[in-house]
This record gives sequence, C-alpha cells and structure tokens, in this order.
Amino acid sequence: MINDTISDMLTRIKNANLAKHQIVQVPSTKMTKSIIQVLKQEGFIYEFKEIREKLRKYILISLKYKDKQKRPIITELKRISKPGLRIYATYKELPKVLGGIGIAIISTSKGVMTDRSARKYGIGGEVICYIW
Repeated sequence: MINDTISDMLTRIKNANLAKHQIVQVPSTKMTKSIIQVLKQEGFIYEFKEIREKLRKYILISLKYKDKQKRPIITELKRISKPGLRIYATYKELPKVLGGIGIAIISTSKGVMTDRSARKYGIGGEVICYIW
C-alpha cells in the first residue's frame, strides 16, 4: 500500500530518467493522471496511456529525451507539499521555478495546472511539486 502516490510517481519518473528508460509505469489515481496531463501539455513527456489490469489501473508514460545520448528533458522533480505538511500559496505568492525555466504544479479549485496558468486566472492553491 502506497500512502503518497504523487511522491511515488515522481520518484519512478526520476529513476526511469536516470536509467534512460523509454517507458515508466505508475499507479493511476485522479491526481497522478492530472499531473501527467500537465507534464504532457508542457512538453516534458511524449505520451501517456491508462491501462486497466484486472482490479488495478496503471499509467504508462513515454519519457522524452533531448538527443541520441538520451539526455532527459526532465532534469529534476521536487515534491513540495507532502501529506504531513501541506504548502499553500495565493496567486501573488506562487513560486517561479528557476526564474521561469521550470514549472510549479499547483492544485487549485479549477483543477491541476502550472504556476503560470494559476497566475493568469488569479487563483492560488496547494503547491504540489517543482519540475525543471
């Protein structure tokens, strides 16, 4: 039983990038699916596909690399808000990751989105993770 599915997903993606794997499999929840959709929209991954296997659901993620040496597009993933300590920010306090190079994924009342989108809509929320 996994308590923190988001941290588990980020760790699996990070480890697959370090091992230069093309595909990584993560357990499917509504939150992990929303985060993966944001990663696809921002160009950090190629594709993802949800697979149902008996009673379990998984998401297969196709990772993206820069060149033939397989230098990963995602250099770092950092979990910010944890189950033991939730981190919230208003739209004025939303962080800029590496001066705007990376993204912060925010869970808002309008759904999961990047820090740029949340600033555009003028809403804050829970800061889930940083990706660059």
